[in-house]
Amino acid sequence: CRQLVRTQEEHEHLLQAAVEQAEGLEHSLRSAEAVLAERAAQLRDAQAQLSRNKLLIEELRGENRRFAMALQAAELKQKSMEEKNQLLEEQASALKQLIGKITPASLSG
Repeated sequence: CRQLVRTQEEHEHLLQAAVEQAEGLEHSLRSAEAVLAERAAQLRDAQAQLSRNKLLIEELRGENRRFAMALQAAELKQKSMEEKNQLLEEQASALKQLIGKITPASLSG
């Protein structure tokens, strides 16, 4: 009978230890789940930020293309203006020469 009581006490002790171990494992599992949930939330936030950054980059690329086209148009306009300016300078020089030739003739006449 004592052996049976002792065996029963051992079983109860082992059962209590197993229950405590299971409770500890359950607590560890809850902690791990909380950490995983927090990390998953961080990853979702990072992914959302990455998506926003990608959109911003695309917008900046579009704006950069528009600026490049505007710069190219401005450069072409500047080149055209320089050519017109050169032509006007040549015309002005020709007029000065013509006036230089006409003026002495009109003064002597």
